[in-house]
Amino acid sequence: MEAHTVQGGTFLSFVAEGTLLYQRGEYEKALIYFNNALKLRPGDKYVLVDRSKCYLRLGDTQNSLKDAEASLQNDKTFSKGLYQKAETLYTMGDFEFALVFYHRGHRLRPELQKFRLGIEKSQEAIVNSVGSPSSVKLENKADLCFISRQAESRQANQKLRVKLTPDQKQTKKKEPVRNQRVERQLLGELYADKAYLEKLLKDKDLMESSTRQGIKVADLVSGGISYLDTCSEFWQQQMPIYARVRERKLRQQTWIRDKKQTPADIGRYIVKNMEDIDMLLSGDCPEESCRKAERVLKTIQGWSDDEVPNKNEIIGNLHSCIGNARFEMGQMEAALRSHKVDLALARENKLPDALSRALDNVGRVYARIGKFEQAIETWEEKIPLAKSSLEKTWLFHEIGRCYLELNKAEAAEMYGQRSLQSADEEGNVEWQLHAYVLIAQAQVNLKNYWSAIISFEKALAKATFLRNQAAQDAILTALDDVSKSFIKELRGKRKAKEAHSAKERDSSPETSKMSLEEYRGESELSIKSKGDGKQKEAAGNYEEEPGDNQGGGNEPESKEESKEEEMGSEEEKKESGGEEESKGEKEESKGEKEESEGEKEESEGEKDESEGEEEREREEKRQEEPGGDGKQPDPAPG
Repeated sequence: MEAHTVQGGTFLSFVAEGTLLYQRGEYEKALIYFNNALKLRPGDKYVLVDRSKCYLRLGDTQNSLKDAEASLQNDKTFSKGLYQKAETLYTMGDFEFALVFYHRGHRLRPELQKFRLGIEKSQEAIVNSVGSPSSVKLENKADLCFISRQAESRQANQKLRVKLTPDQKQTKKKEPVRNQRVERQLLGELYADKAYLEKLLKDKDLMESSTRQGIKVADLVSGGISYLDTCSEFWQQQMPIYARVRERKLRQQTWIRDKKQTPADIGRYIVKNMEDIDMLLSGDCPEESCRKAERVLKTIQGWSDDEVPNKNEIIGNLHSCIGNARFEMGQMEAALRSHKVDLALARENKLPDALSRALDNVGRVYARIGKFEQAIETWEEKIPLAKSSLEKTWLFHEIGRCYLELNKAEAAEMYGQRSLQSADEEGNVEWQLHAYVLIAQAQVNLKNYWSAIISFEKALAKATFLRNQAAQDAILTALDDVSKSFIKELRGKRKAKEAHSAKERDSSPETSKMSLEEYRGESELSIKSKGDGKQKEAAGNYEEEPGDNQGGGNEPESKEESKEEEMGSEEEKKESGGEEESKGEKEESKGEKEESEGEKEESEGEKDESEGEEEREREEKRQEEPGGDGKQPDPAPG
């Protein structure tokens, strides 16, 4: 890595030194090193987060927020940047938007506990800030100034460690004395430390002295008191005292009464709050979005028609926002009531855009709770109000889906085709995928399996183009099921056709019997001829052997005859067995043929054995003849 130097250092050395100083609590010195590092690498998101932390520790929330937002400029999913922005907003008292960014970070990195803790403390701070005693009764207009940024930080008390100048000391002395009871409640055990530091300030001799490092004791004591004051203010934002809430709201109420709202101010107020409501809803905070919409609705209802010319339109829009928030919270009945109010206002004031929006939302609620017929009726009323092809694509698809749930597959397929046509006009591949899936499912219900396979294959091509692995897996599973059903259907048709042709086929039993007997006769003749051939071959072999057969020659002949008889009997047995087996199928006759070949090999072995016996008999005869082995024959008995 190329080593750029600024004031005798490199990027890594500046970052390492700044991190070390930050850990020691020397935030101002750490800030210098982080600035030098950013000169070498402008826009480095990690260093921007580190510098934002330093600014936040020093109480400079504005610069801290700027650096946190800059770290997210090129990477909206940078978890450290999201957390730092949420922490800065929380410190500034903007608990609602801090909650939004805590939620975003938690969705990206659910394993990090700091995001979950941030969500919990933001929700608790919002409840504490919004809550008020039951004795406080304000007019509707009092909620006008309750906006997302609830508290403005004061420039004089932002820093946690501040070295006061003599002029600042004089200003500090002129500040009104705090309520000791409130401070004791907020600081807890630290209240005794603050009282001790304030007591040290009265010791003039001590305040004029300095430490070994040359730092004045007065500056250290004043810095400690300022730090505790800042902590008490911050904790009061988190856990406000009822008296403070009452005072703040009464001050807002007085300001509203004294100041006449101009149309421009009202317009800015409405636009900003509507943006906040939408952002909270999109940031997975439906509860906060709903509460804010209800507060803004109450405020606008207290204004006259002269102050807000399009009052009914705005009220309908707020009811729509409340209904959407209730829908996300799972409160379907409450959501349906809010959307029906929006629908009634749209019909009454003849607002086509509001009417289309209300019909859309009412249909969604009906579909979610399973009232598909009412959903179809509502959405079909919206069809003429749909302006873009994309809107029609979604609308036709949802109507077709409802028909499919009602087991009306023909209507579902028709609306699926209409949805596909609108998606083709728009060129939206994702909705083409949804339309093909709807069409295929309707065709499966109609048992038009081949068409369903074609539709699923087209849907698979769209899912592959979109790289949607989940959709690909689901479509492949559906394709497998449809293919099995299609094959089963084909087999059923084939069996029915074969059964029908079998009935028409003229198959005579007598002809079958005659052909079987002819086959058996041919098999018996072939086996018999093979047996006769074996016997003739064996007899010829024995006749070719030379020999005198004098004296003991009858014994070999009798042995040969017995062998031949045994072979003949075995062959007869085999032939009889072959005749019985030949009455079977063609495969059994092949087995007979293999057995006869085995018998042939066996007879050849027996032939070799008989030849060996004849050879031994001839050898014995030679030995019995005189002089055959040099021995005299035994004398005949007396």
